[in-house]
Amino acid sequence: MISEKVLIIEENSKRRAYLARFLSNLALNIELSPSLSEAINRLHKQQDFSLLIANLNPSASQNLKILHIIKKIDPQLSLIILSESKSPELAISLINQGLVDHIADPDNLPGIYSAVKNEINKRDLIRENESYLQSLKKISSDRTENIRKALELENIYNTTIENLMTALDLRDVETLGHSKTVAKYSEVLAGIAGIKNKKTLENIRRGALLHDIGKIAIPDSILLKPSELSAREWEKIRLHPSLGFGLIKEIKLLKEAANIILYHHERYDGAGYPKGLKKEDIPIEARIFAVADTLDAITSHRPYRKEMSFAKAKEEIIDNSNSQFDPRVVDLFCSLNLDKWERIRFETTKFLPSFEVFQQIKKEISH
Repeated sequence: MISEKVLIIEENSKRRAYLARFLSNLALNIELSPSLSEAINRLHKQQDFSLLIANLNPSASQNLKILHIIKKIDPQLSLIILSESKSPELAISLINQGLVDHIADPDNLPGIYSAVKNEINKRDLIRENESYLQSLKKISSDRTENIRKALELENIYNTTIENLMTALDLRDVETLGHSKTVAKYSEVLAGIAGIKNKKTLENIRRGALLHDIGKIAIPDSILLKPSELSAREWEKIRLHPSLGFGLIKEIKLLKEAANIILYHHERYDGAGYPKGLKKEDIPIEARIFAVADTLDAITSHRPYRKEMSFAKAKEEIIDNSNSQFDPRVVDLFCSLNLDKWERIRFETTKFLPSFEVFQQIKKEISH
């Protein structure tokens, strides 16, 4: 606990000493001054007093000037005036002006003691509040810094995921931009489905980006084979959801992302893989993704066919409602105009090179 430094101004030496002894049990660091002029000189030299106790007549104009000077020297200094003045109006005026904190009768020792005690308690509270505010600022600063670092890490994380899937797309010219496009479709369709939680939507986007991550483990001889795959090769291709799930388990993606990676080839009628789940047993995010994935597949260029229209994609999705797709998700897809789906695709892929340009670049790199 801080020992407050107090300056007592009293012309009468006996009263000055008596007052110091009377206040000694408050554990104050008390200094004495015989006059206001000497006290002002001392205040000019050392502005480390907490409390000033002065015996003076506050109604005298000269004393009022001195009070103004003292407050100007040290605005934080607490002032207790000892005065026999019987004017409550004067006392209230001085307190309201902020010139004094207390006015007590010089002979009312309990009143003086109470005034000093109140000022000590007030200063303790001020210090506690300042310390509390500093702690709050520190907590706020630390929290802001932690949020900044978390956002930086999340940006790095998201960029890493996008770059990883771009690298996977680059492996197969047929799927150029597929991961990014289907991720955006899935996010939009999830929003239409009433999923508003930002974290959940972000996990759906990440899961859609990473849906084919398991293909990293599939040899190029199978993944890029121009002719029809054998039954054995198809078995290996069908392992990629489980392989992908195994890869991402260790990076602690939340369930929505993991569900898309593991279940994106399940069918509503139960004829899909790897688990053969049907209807509502398939997580909603995987059912949403199935429609988004088909939309992109039909409207994208393939070496064996040109891209088809969004109207054709809509027709095929409706035709496969209740077999490949959840009919409710199909209805949600149909609730958004096709021109809006086309706009989403354009905005997502506008900076990608065309299929032909990319094919030429890849050919030059391989040579």
